[in-house]
Amino acid sequence: MENGIGFFQPGWDENDSKNFIDYGLFFVPERERQHEIICSAIPKTTVSTKIVDICCGDGLLDRVILRRFPHHQLYLFDGSMAMLEKAKENLSEYIDRVVFTRFDLAKDDWRDFPWGVHAIVSSLAIHHLDDEGKKKLFRDLSSNLVSGGALIIADMVKPACEAGKEIAARDWDDAVYKKSMELLGNPDAYEYFKKLNWNMYSDPNPDEEDRPSTLFNQLKWLEEAGLVNIDVFWMKGGHAIFGGYKP
Repeated sequence: MENGIGFFQPGWDENDSKNFIDYGLFFVPERERQHEIICSAIPKTTVSTKIVDICCGDGLLDRVILRRFPHHQLYLFDGSMAMLEKAKENLSEYIDRVVFTRFDLAKDDWRDFPWGVHAIVSSLAIHHLDDEGKKKLFRDLSSNLVSGGALIIADMVKPACEAGKEIAARDWDDAVYKKSMELLGNPDAYEYFKKLNWNMYSDPNPDEEDRPSTLFNQLKWLEEAGLVNIDVFWMKGGHAIFGGYKP
């Protein structure tokens, strides 16, 4: 595992990483389905290629990618040592196909890859950048894609109106409650979710540095970054999967 340059978001620490590792299955709406959708959006190829995961977290998405694309090499980036260690554990059977790097998302010293990239994915991270940071990131990532390559993002987005915010808050709470009842038979995970003020739409935490942008704006920025066939693949509880392809 390579050493890197630290955390990318103020307000997030290794305790937050531990909570995500322990409760991500509960806290992220339809997490397993999101992983399948992201994989389905990655172009199919039998050629050995490179896939990059920006803020890989515990590596569970990457395990699905590695199984779906057996010829691909994955390069995983995260700012948390706890996340990277958990990802290394979860991907132990594929360790010869994975490179781990600790990084700072907001900096640009990692964004120029020495080889063309077939797909770049990112889950639940880019909302920590402001609008200009997202625009630049999209341009930088797009420049690394080979023709036909994909940039696929799963993230929290900013509702465009108050009604949208209320719907996102309610649907996120409902998803966590249902998952807690399904897996535990009780609301304990949901109650912990509320205790942590994890739902940024209903329980804003002043210590967090969440800077989500509207989905509409991010789709425009992907187009401005030179991508085509831009689409939204899934959305629920303020979370969306969207992306585009390099012509």
